[in-house]
Amino acid sequence: MAVLELNQENFESTVLDNDFVIVDFWAPWCGPCRAFAPTFEAASEKHADITFAKVNTEVEQGIAASFQIRSIPTLMIFREKVIIYSQPGSLPASALDELIGKVRELDMAQVHKEIAEEQAAQASKA
Repeated sequence: MAVLELNQENFESTVLDNDFVIVDFWAPWCGPCRAFAPTFEAASEKHADITFAKVNTEVEQGIAASFQIRSIPTLMIFREKVIIYSQPGSLPASALDELIGKVRELDMAQVHKEIAEEQAAQASKA
């Protein structure tokens, strides 16, 4: 599967319309970003059931700012519209595969339950 280029117009719909999305925040001038690109591309081929996408932080500064991206590359993983992982730094292929495996194994019903409980607790404090 090809890696999608995300922008203001398609970012939200990509995350909302796909159950598993991995986003690479990068910039053309960033050496580590360019070095990580082939690993990210290879993972997108290996895991065709996952949506892989990139955000060029130079062009899409609004998206980068809304997610408080401070260093690049930063990987962000969404499952069922929930940010499961957000971490700066590139990963070797084996670590990326391991991370994808762990995110696949998550019990999303439990994750949604915990989020709902946390939101209810916050609401009761307000």
